[in-house]
Amino acid sequence: MRRRGDTHRMVRWLWTSRRPDARLVRLALLPASGLWRGAMAVRELGYSRGWFGVHDLPLPSVAVGNLTVGGSGKTPIAIWIARYYVGRGLVPGILLRGYGGDEVLVHQHAVPEARVVADADRLAGAERALARGAEVLVLDDAYQRLDVRRDLNIAVVSAETTRAVRWSLPAGPWREGLSALDRADAVIITRKRATSEAALALMADLQARVRGPVAIAHLGLRYLEGMVSGTRSPASALSGKRVVAASGIADPDAFVAQTKATGAAVQVATWKDHHAYRDEDVAWLAHAARRADHVVITQKDAVKLRDRWPNSVPEPLVAMLDLEWEEGGERIAASLDAVVTPVDGL
Repeated sequence: MRRRGDTHRMVRWLWTSRRPDARLVRLALLPASGLWRGAMAVRELGYSRGWFGVHDLPLPSVAVGNLTVGGSGKTPIAIWIARYYVGRGLVPGILLRGYGGDEVLVHQHAVPEARVVADADRLAGAERALARGAEVLVLDDAYQRLDVRRDLNIAVVSAETTRAVRWSLPAGPWREGLSALDRADAVIITRKRATSEAALALMADLQARVRGPVAIAHLGLRYLEGMVSGTRSPASALSGKRVVAASGIADPDAFVAQTKATGAAVQVATWKDHHAYRDEDVAWLAHAARRADHVVITQKDAVKLRDRWPNSVPEPLVAMLDLEWEEGGERIAASLDAVVTPVDGL
C-alpha cells in the first residue's frame, strides 16, 4: 500500500521552521503580510469609527473564532457551547459562514437539537434560525465578523500556535495579532498535542491582555465510533494495530499525534482542508481499510464519506474528540449563562 504525501508539509515548514531557507521565504513574503495587516487594521478602524454598518442580531448571541488560520478547535468549542445551551433547555441556532458543507453536517450530527444555518450574511442567517425556533445563537468562526454585534465574544487560541512564527498571513498563520484580543470578552486556550505546561504559560501571558476569563480546554481522542454502525469503542482499542490516519482538515498533525498516542502503528494520508473526496479517493481508502487493521478518520471527513462507503469494506473508525476543561471552565459557563439570563429590572 503506497503512502500518500503530506499536502500540509510546505505550510508547516514555512510557518514553523527556523531553517535559513524558511526564513528567507518568510522575508520575501513580508510585503504581502504588511498589506494583510494594514487591510485588517483599516477594516477594524472603519467599523470602530462607524464607516461601516454594524447590525444587531435578533437573539442573544455568542461568537467563537480564532486569531490564526485553522486547527485551533473553534468548532469543537462551538459544539460544546451549543450542547451547553441544549442542557439548559434552550434551542441553539448555529450560524456558519457557509464555506465547506462538511461543517454544516458536523454540527447537525453533533447537536441534532440545533438549528444549523449556513449563510455568509450572518444577520440573514440569524433571522432564518429565529424563524426555525432558535432561542440563542452560536456563531462559529466569527471573531473577525465585525458587522454584527454579539453578547459574548470568545477568542480561541491554540497552545500549538506557540510553535509558529508571530507573523501575519501569508508569512505566518496570524489573521490578527494579539492586540485583537482587546475585543474578546473571554479567551479559551485549546491544546491537542501541546503540553499542559505550554498551555499554562500561554494562559499567564494572555491574562493581562483580556478583561474577561481565560480558560484552558484539552481536546483529546476519547473514543472511536464506527462511521456507519455508530458502534463505540475505547481509543485504547487501537493499541498495537496497523492504522491509516486519513484526514482533510486544517491541522492534521494534531490528529495524527492523537492517533499515535493510542499505541497504534500509524500511516498518514492527508488532503487539503475541506477536501471534496473523489471516487478515486474513496477507492484508495477502501483499499487501505482492507490492508490495514483500521482506517481512522475525523468527524469532518466522516460526514462526507458515510453515504459513499462500500458495504463490503470494513467501516472506518471516527475519532471522537471530547472537551475537558483544565482551567476556568466554570467561568466560561457563567459567561454563557449571563448571555441568556435576564437582567433584573429590564
